[in-house]
Amino acid sequence: MFTHTSSTPISSCTFPSLQHQNHKIPKTPFFKSHHFSQTKNTILLKFPHQKGKRRRICFQICKSSLDTDKSQKSDLEIQEEDKMKNENNGGGGTTSFLILALWGGLMYYVFNLAPNQTPSTDMYLVKKLCFLIGDDGFQLNQVIVSLWNIMGLWPLVYCMLLIPSGRSSKGNVPVFPFLILSFFLGAYALIPYFVLWRPPPPAIEESELKRWPINFLDSKVTAGVIFAVGLGLIVNAGLATGDNWKEYLQYFGGSRLIHATSLDFALLSTFAPFWVYNDMTVRKWTDKGFWLVPLSVVPFLGPALYLLLRPSLSSVTAASLPALKEE
Repeated sequence: MFTHTSSTPISSCTFPSLQHQNHKIPKTPFFKSHHFSQTKNTILLKFPHQKGKRRRICFQICKSSLDTDKSQKSDLEIQEEDKMKNENNGGGGTTSFLILALWGGLMYYVFNLAPNQTPSTDMYLVKKLCFLIGDDGFQLNQVIVSLWNIMGLWPLVYCMLLIPSGRSSKGNVPVFPFLILSFFLGAYALIPYFVLWRPPPPAIEESELKRWPINFLDSKVTAGVIFAVGLGLIVNAGLATGDNWKEYLQYFGGSRLIHATSLDFALLSTFAPFWVYNDMTVRKWTDKGFWLVPLSVVPFLGPALYLLLRPSLSSVTAASLPALKEE
């Protein structure tokens, strides 16, 4: 409590715990004979003329009710955010454990239980699909060609879904190494990141929207090319003859390469709807684009269509600016 009188220019602070003693203050002007030291919410006033005994008088900083309301609001918001984070951590631990167990089981299955009757044929198929072997008269299966090429598009789809809305805010776990490995290992490289991922994503600056890689991954041109190429590959596989599909099933039952690649495609298709919804939430588009969430269950085409129709980050940022100014 401050007490101010017109007769004395010195403000005094009274506390019940302090002993009331009368100290004679010299006539030296107050503002020339003191020193201030400030800490957070208190100001410590030291009188240099009291050499024998050092005393500190604590002055509480008085704040207006408007500042108090603002600070209380910010404190409440912080408490709510901490509560949400704690809830996410509590439920996320079980989910992360289950996903990790799934990943461990898949890795064990692929390397120990998956069919591996044609290892030499698998090496030949890899070289043939990567154009390391020229025209030798062998015609690749139409379904396998479509599957192989669409697996090269899936990592791009996940790059567009995870950057920036799927970045982790805790533990400084970068998403880029996992995305780079996904171009070679697919979902088998992404699942460990799903275990380590913790929302919400870190804040993104407006200047980042114009820089690589966000400007490329958020581009409608990129999304359009991915959707068009993916649609062509799926149509190509759909137009394959029954003999091609029978041959594919034979490869699936005997080739570890085709078996693991097919499982990879199924895994990426399974996780995609969750990341579509996560990206939609970050962009605050759930009210208008929620119908795309069930559509994203359609393998590849559903998530690719969402990437084509979703609002750009620049438009979301521009729309939120008026609200920020009003606050």
